Amino acid sequence: MSSNVTLVGNLTRDPELRFTQSGQAVASFGIAVSRRYQQNGEWQEKTSFFNVTAWGQLGENAASSLQKGARIIVTGRLEQRDYETRDGEKRSAIDVVADEIGPSLRWATATVQKTDRRGGEAGGYGGQGGYGAPAQRPAAAPGPEFDEEPF
Repeated sequence: MSSNVTLVGNLTRDPELRFTQSGQAVASFGIAVSRRYQQNGEWQEKTSFFNVTAWGQLGENAASSLQKGARIIVTGRLEQRDYETRDGEKRSAIDVVADEIGPSLRWATATVQKTDRRGGEAGGYGGQGGYGAPAQRPAAAPGPEFDEEPF
């Protein structure tokens, strides 16, 4: 199963950054997505919880930029995985594999700090709203200079 999805919600836990045996970064975190609606004249709220996985530089940036409680926007694809519990029961879970992650600016502001693609040091979102302080960037490594920003 693979479907594209966009979610807006709050982080339920700080991103956990790990590395595969081959050295590829992967960050995991949870997101709570709430929906408010009116039923029979009364407001109801339903919250859904999703596990999110971000690979590579996206995962590193998420881990250094985001913290529990931050309101974010995630786009990615849904992936179903099967697993077995310690008791031997077969279960299924649906996770979000992130393609893009960003702060929600509905009730917060953020400062974007571009990362150096050559060095790969993590940067990300700073400013207000629980997105963490901007990453400290070391002095630029020697290399080609660009006449203009690549975006």
